[in-house]
Amino acid sequence: MSLPLGTARPIEVHLKAEANHRPQARRGQPSVLSLLLVFCGLLVLLSAWTLGAEDELSLGRKPWQNLQKTVAELAEPSFLRVWFGDTNSQVRDQDGKVLRVDDQRATERRYLAGVGRALWTTLRIATLGTALAALIALPLGLLAARTLHAPRPLFWLAKAALDTMRSIHTLVFGLFLVGIVGLGATAGILAVALHSSGTLGKLLAEAIESLDAHPVDAVRATGATGAQVFFLGVWPAVLPQFVSQVLYVWEFNIRDSTILGLVGAGGLGLLLSEAMSLFQWGRLATLLLAIVIMVTSFDALSRAVRRRLV
Repeated sequence: MSLPLGTARPIEVHLKAEANHRPQARRGQPSVLSLLLVFCGLLVLLSAWTLGAEDELSLGRKPWQNLQKTVAELAEPSFLRVWFGDTNSQVRDQDGKVLRVDDQRATERRYLAGVGRALWTTLRIATLGTALAALIALPLGLLAARTLHAPRPLFWLAKAALDTMRSIHTLVFGLFLVGIVGLGATAGILAVALHSSGTLGKLLAEAIESLDAHPVDAVRATGATGAQVFFLGVWPAVLPQFVSQVLYVWEFNIRDSTILGLVGAGGLGLLLSEAMSLFQWGRLATLLLAIVIMVTSFDALSRAVRRRLV
């Protein structure tokens, strides 16, 4: 398409003027990206060199043989014994004396029943922990949103609380809470809630800050109170995002809750710890398959719900 006569020159001048106003790196001055790449490269080299000097990068005596043996045992999950197990398995001592006779099929059925109960406990810990996290994150996220102009002391207090909870891992909270409330699901629920509320609160605050200000200003221009501005202008717009964020964190908590039993906070972690400490790789394979099926199923469910909310 040809431009009218006399138009090309003004457009060229305008583009040059606009380019002159763009921030440009001075000649010979490294860009931020270059500095970041150099820093990361140096950090990688320093980490590898110091760990090598401390002999912390060793692969062990027979890594390949150990890997082959472990993979071979993991390839035979213990749940297969329900159908193919020996109903008259003899356990002998070193002298060959028969100590007992086991029915592997019945034993494995009892074990799978315990796995099912542990999975149900894990799911309940993740669900209740996420629900409690949403309740904690809601007021803290509102106070931490800059656009809502909360009083400065409350703003900084909420922001510090969210940063602190988000920076401490769920397992650390679990260890701490087991010492307070004892072993069991309660410690797991509280650990999940405390860590997740930091994440949810930050996501909620950022969602509020990214809202289009025009609808909110329109509600405020009608003379509405602060509460009316929030419930009529802010909350309806941010609610779908908040629900989507809660579902996403719930997905993560289902995965996270599977290892809380390692510190005595209930769920599947106790069975995982037992299988690994006794080198029962067949049972470990069964547990890992159960975790994958559970997590994949609830990930698909959560993703489908979140797709409808967007």
